[in-house]
Amino acid sequence: MLTRIAGGRVVDPTAGRDSVSDVWIEDGRIVATPDRGPDRTIDAAGCIVMAGGVEVHSHIAGGNVVLARLLLPELGVSEPDAPNPHGSGRDVGLLYARMGYTTAVEPAMPPVNALATQLELAEIPLLDRGGLCVMGNDDQLLQLLRDRESADAVRDLVALNVATSRALGVKVINAGGADAFKDGAVRFSLDDEVPAYGLTSRQILDGLLDAVEALKVPHPLHVHCSNLGLPGADDSLIETLEAAEGRRIHFAHAQFYAYAALDKDNPLTGGFKSAAPRIAEALARHPNATLDVGQVVFGQTATISLDVLRQFAGRKGASPKKWIVNAGDAEGGGIVPFRYRDRGPTSSLQFAIGLELMLLSPDPERTILTTDHPNGGPFTAYPRILHLLMDKEARDREVAAHPKVAAERSGLAGIEREYTLTEVAQLTRSGPAKLLGLTDRGHLRPGARADIAVYRDQADRTAMFARAHRVIKDGTVIVEDGEVVAWTRGRTLQLSVEADAGMARRTESYLQGRFGAGLSSFTVPDAAFPGRRADEPVFEAVACRT
Repeated sequence: MLTRIAGGRVVDPTAGRDSVSDVWIEDGRIVATPDRGPDRTIDAAGCIVMAGGVEVHSHIAGGNVVLARLLLPELGVSEPDAPNPHGSGRDVGLLYARMGYTTAVEPAMPPVNALATQLELAEIPLLDRGGLCVMGNDDQLLQLLRDRESADAVRDLVALNVATSRALGVKVINAGGADAFKDGAVRFSLDDEVPAYGLTSRQILDGLLDAVEALKVPHPLHVHCSNLGLPGADDSLIETLEAAEGRRIHFAHAQFYAYAALDKDNPLTGGFKSAAPRIAEALARHPNATLDVGQVVFGQTATISLDVLRQFAGRKGASPKKWIVNAGDAEGGGIVPFRYRDRGPTSSLQFAIGLELMLLSPDPERTILTTDHPNGGPFTAYPRILHLLMDKEARDREVAAHPKVAAERSGLAGIEREYTLTEVAQLTRSGPAKLLGLTDRGHLRPGARADIAVYRDQADRTAMFARAHRVIKDGTVIVEDGEVVAWTRGRTLQLSVEADAGMARRTESYLQGRFGAGLSSFTVPDAAFPGRRADEPVFEAVACRT
């Protein structure tokens, strides 16, 4: 069927397009203007037409997500029949689709838990999704690096983990920090040494950066630095950026590193101010780097992280006062409930810093909107965040309602910039898709997947982005005026990478010795996902860079 989306203002920064025009769809793809009339016309007059939104960093599946629901069940409670971002996979898919998103990525999938994570991802409807394989604290990798094995061996182990977990990319969380924590470390930086292995965090990071480059993984190494959320954390981010030495690198939830210590001699007791200008300037100097923001919003949440060192330290601030920390094999991790207090001085400053970071960005396509759901708050806050980025007057009213510290220790109040619709599309569409190597989405050029969001053009940008007028997934209308009209099942995106047979044999022997179970016990098989038609696969391969 040939479909025409007619008369909307089409915003596609990848094509320099911001004009009233048509978008044509056939067989689930966007096509060039044909020489025949449409079989169906969707009226988009008075609307903004963009590619479907792409989420790069949202904790929506996996063991710690399940534990968070068990620890804080009240977070998932809402009005009857009202979907909840902390609730089921069905709710997650519905809420993303309602906002015009069509793809979402879970950024923290330990290979030992990959099957459980992938099963949960497959239960999220309406969206395509993927997961990032977490390495950097696992014993087998650290042994290879300690024993100075070749870069090829490290590359092959990374490839094997990506292949068996069916991941879309690779993430490292406080490289070596979880293992150092088991030997009593309470703070861990780039050149600190993991006692059990004699390796620094920098050496682990180097090995993974090289492996990701050698494998030509489209998504850069996704890095959660050390010292998250501490005064002086900006030093950790800048040092890590410099350590990349020009290699592609992506920084997760950078807002939590945009904290400059007020007192360099006593950083942990002297408070913090915004380091957003420093990080934006570093981003401008380093075209190899990208970041997602991790914007803080107000209210109750549960922080979820495999950074066991930081979660253990953060347990003292748990609200309510209950928490889970697991220092098990590889990463471990923890869940610490937390309330960002509306009009609270610290929370207000964090809120201001995230907005400042985006408004100072030299390139919105390399500065991706996230809340690190649920760590900074729910992903459903995106519409309000976009409104504040686009409307200086609304932003000024917001800042004026918060404690003076938010204006005194950040530069937010003095920024005149207002995001355009083109920049919004870069922040939420073209930038994330490019970052993940998803060349078939994030844009509206011929050949793209027909994942499209149509919004009524409203001055109230919060309302506009909260409930899309129409959302189209693979050419099928799935949302009309914020309500799901077709419950489709998306695909899980995985990187197409070949595992080395020799490394597979080595890993089989290693796993049998360590766990008494072989590689097959940690591999995600097709057989785990029954009930789909042959033409409806769960997984879709994404090619490596050429």
